[in-house]
Amino acid sequence: MENLNAYLSILLLVVAVATVLTNIIVQVLKQVTWDLFPTNLLAFLVAQAITLTAFFAVMEIRGASLTWYLIAAAVVLGLIVAYAAMFGFDKLKELLTQLGGIQDKRNQL
Repeated sequence: MENLNAYLSILLLVVAVATVLTNIIVQVLKQVTWDLFPTNLLAFLVAQAITLTAFFAVMEIRGASLTWYLIAAAVVLGLIVAYAAMFGFDKLKELLTQLGGIQDKRNQL
């Protein structure tokens, strides 16, 4: 049970870091491509690339053998990272805008 808690903690940290990296890379690439590429598709591709690269790097470092179900799990993890990056950033932006509106109203009073 202790190993499960340790693995879950590491997994949550990996998802958080991969989500932040995906958001940063997508924002930079959006500026470079001038929004010619659909942002959600770009976020999906970047999230998959980051997640699979990290997965294969960890498997190589640990010397573990690759199996189909581990690769499938990494792809699913990439989907989770893409979802968090696509919708998490939009919600964060919305929250910051709302907080800015509250501050403006307080300053007017």
